[in-house]
Order: sequence, then structure tokens, then C-alpha cells
Amino acid sequence: MAEIRIQQVAKRFGATQALHSIDLTIADREFLVLLGASGCGKTTLLRIVAGLETATTGEVHIGDRRVDTLAPKDRGIAMVFQNYAVFPHLTVFENIAFGLRMAKLPQPEVDRRVNRTAELMHIEPYLKRYSGQLSGGQRQRVAVARALAMEPAVILMDEPLSNLDALLRMEMRAELKSVLAESATTTIYVTHDQVEAMSMADRIAVMDGGRIVQAASPVEVYRNPAARFVGSFIGNPPMNFLTATNAGEGRWTVGGTTVSGPVVDRPTLELAVRPEDLALGEGGFVATVGVVEPLGPHTLAACIVAGEAFRIILDSDTRVVPHDELSVVPQTDRIRWFDPETRLAIDGTREAA
Repeated sequence: MAEIRIQQVAKRFGATQALHSIDLTIADREFLVLLGASGCGKTTLLRIVAGLETATTGEVHIGDRRVDTLAPKDRGIAMVFQNYAVFPHLTVFENIAFGLRMAKLPQPEVDRRVNRTAELMHIEPYLKRYSGQLSGGQRQRVAVARALAMEPAVILMDEPLSNLDALLRMEMRAELKSVLAESATTTIYVTHDQVEAMSMADRIAVMDGGRIVQAASPVEVYRNPAARFVGSFIGNPPMNFLTATNAGEGRWTVGGTTVSGPVVDRPTLELAVRPEDLALGEGGFVATVGVVEPLGPHTLAACIVAGEAFRIILDSDTRVVPHDELSVVPQTDRIRWFDPETRLAIDGTREAA
């Protein structure tokens, strides 16, 4: 069993607090994605699990063992890096076999594991080639095969697809998800790419400022962000945020429009709604069109509502031009509300870390 338990892990680099008391459990065989912007602490947390960094405080457990006191080689993990780390002087076969030879496994077992993982990653024809004879996507497959050949309980991946072009990333996402499910490993995957996170993860842990602000399924994170940051970071385009003024008894006004909302003792709240959860109709927010972007299957209109930036996704057949005024109606069950001071969802129903 390879459940990972991260308990009260903090990390300080001099005067900089990189991680603030992280508590996170990754279930056996779960694919968890650490998602966040550059500098949020996700790679630092991954390196602490790997043993490449030492936590200032806290513990890391894998299965029934505490591992933060162990050397990386004794933790039962494998790691795939952003830059592939494929040895140029070794053939593909020897690259995949490298860790197995270090572990002094017998040659028949080395052959079995190399051939099996090469087949999984579709690189059997390249086993006799050197890395200089491979494309970037093929080198990344070699790096993943080398990690899987160790048959680790845990595999850690640090932005492994970021150096690939867009089409190849899409292909590799599907392959990786399938291969890792078949290998039955527990996976922690670091990325700043929300598309990777949404398409691959069983669960996403969204990080900001060295903290986990929400850990939940991709659908939960997208539909019910626990913090304003989550709504503003996830989604392309992200959520719209409007200042709503308390009109009493659960009524809130935005410009000249009144909407139903929570009954709380606050002068203002932030109303949040995703651009795809809006429609044109009577009695909605008055939106003044600024920039119109035709995007094939739909049109993105950047507007102003009550003095605040607001984006709307329209059907591609809808014709709008700059300076048009639209009446935009939100889908009421998709509206989310945030406290402007705490920047957290105010209804307490969000699934948090």
C-alpha cells in the first residue's frame, strides 16, 4: 500500500517561508496533481516528498513508514523531471535499465522490465538508439519508462510535459494517464497547466503562497472554488468577479440589477460566475462590449459591467461589435459568492483541503 501522508510540513529558505504547515493525504493508487502558479511551493513540496529537500518541520509517511528521515533511494519512489534527464551516452535500453542495474537485479529481470515498460510507452523500436537520435517526445517517454521500470510504490512527476509542443502534450497526457493507471502506482504530478490538471487528475490540490487552498476533484474545484484564487486561476477564461452591494434580505445589487444571494451581514460581497454560465436575456447585467474575439466554436466578448471587467462566451453565430450593450443573465445555480476580506467562499459548503 502506498498511501502518502504529508503532515504539518513547512519549509523556510532564510527569511522566505516557502511552505506553510501543509497537511495532505494521497490515497493508494491516486493520481494527485499539485497545481499553482510559479513560486507557489508545489515543486518544493514534491522535492520534500522525494527527499531532495529537507522540511523545516513536519513529517512525510509512505504506507506505514515515515520516510522524511530516509535517503531518497530508500523511499520506494521514482521521479520524472521537466528536463528528461536522459543520459546521452547510453542507449534507450541502458537508460531504462540504469536504475535496475544500480539495484543489481539479474539480467533476465532487467530485460523483462525494460521490454515491458518500453512496450507500455511505445518505444520498443528505439531501444538501440541514443538520446540524440530521439525527438523530445520520445526522450520524455524514455524518462517515464525508466521510472516505471523500477516498479515504484510512488512516482513523482515535475512538469514532465512542459517542454513538448501543444499537440504532443495532448497525446502524452492521454498516454500517461493510461499507463499510470495500469501500473497501479500512487502519483504526485506538479504542473502550472490547468488543462493537464483537469484532464489527468483524480484530485487536484491547488496551491497559492505556500498553502493548499483547495484539494478536491477536478469538477469540484472548477464548479465550487473554495477561494477566490481558485476561481481566478482555473478556467480559460477564468471566473468573472463583480462587487455586489447588500440590499437586505438576501438581495444584492450589481449596477442596476438585483440578484438573490446569501443572507449575511456584509455591506458587499463578490459575485462570481464563469463566462460560459451566462446567456443573453432580459433583466440581466448591462454589459458594454469592448473587444470581440472569434474563437471558432464560440466568440469571447470582453465587456465592462458596472465598471468592472467581465467576459462572456457567446455562440459563434451571435454577432456583436465593440460598444454594443448587452443584457447578460447568469445561470443562478452557477453563481458563487466570496467574502472580499477573507477571499474565501462564504457558504462553508466547499470541499477544502
